[in-house]
Amino acid sequence: MKGEPRLQPPDHGDRYRHTRRHADQSTTRVKVGNVVFGGERVVVAAGPCSVEPGGSLLRIAQAVAESGATLLRGGAFKPRTSPYDFQGLGPEGLQLLAAARAETGLPIVTEVLDPRDVDLVARHADMFQVGSRSVQNYPLLREVAAAGLPVLLKRGMMTTVDEWLSSAEYLLDAGVVGVVLCERGIRTFETSTRNTLDLNSVAYLRTRTHLPLIVDPSHAAGDASLVPALSRAAVAVGADGLLVEVHTDPTQAYSDGDQSLTPQDFTRTVAACRAIARALNRDL
Repeated sequence: MKGEPRLQPPDHGDRYRHTRRHADQSTTRVKVGNVVFGGERVVVAAGPCSVEPGGSLLRIAQAVAESGATLLRGGAFKPRTSPYDFQGLGPEGLQLLAAARAETGLPIVTEVLDPRDVDLVARHADMFQVGSRSVQNYPLLREVAAAGLPVLLKRGMMTTVDEWLSSAEYLLDAGVVGVVLCERGIRTFETSTRNTLDLNSVAYLRTRTHLPLIVDPSHAAGDASLVPALSRAAVAVGADGLLVEVHTDPTQAYSDGDQSLTPQDFTRTVAACRAIARALNRDL
């Protein structure tokens, strides 16, 4: 009506104000226990896809620690495509992860799926993982950001780099203590592998954002025989770390056995990646 003030659209300003890398800005370091992402050392997080009952988790944790992993990964809550697949042990899985940390000293990174579980996971974990299916679950991102732990933010399987960074903006705008990005492959027309590992994004984001960035070659490949080569490529292109699935008996894994390395293959992969890192004036 005449005389009423006209509404103006909100001023969004810089949509990447928290994630943008400014001129001469170094990579932000994110500390998880005694592990630092974004420094001179390439970080390796390893462990099973799912935490399983019995003693397998501790055996895997001991094996990956001996081979050079500095974080233990494992899912207590599992997002599965089919409702009939194993969904994780839930609170029991978190307790098993905490017991493995006490035994090996490895900090824990594990996925949180539901805003209602954030406090529970925070009591056991050292770092949240927000998986590819949850990357644009904005209420979950805000709950996670407020919980006081750093976050490993995976790229969605059909998420652009800008959309991925926008999710990181949600976390940083809500006051999260630290964000590490994780490239895990995207869905393309190619069907020869589970996903297509976008190493372009790793090279590009080194110039676009100050956040540390790691690579998950296991979910990208879906095939354990390809994981060592993709791991080497990730380190060569400048990734700050790797997230690798390892199982003492992949044929008996509750989930993702086809893409899980044996401890022996993991040891060889770490050794090869260490040589590449040192050639680039880093270490692993």
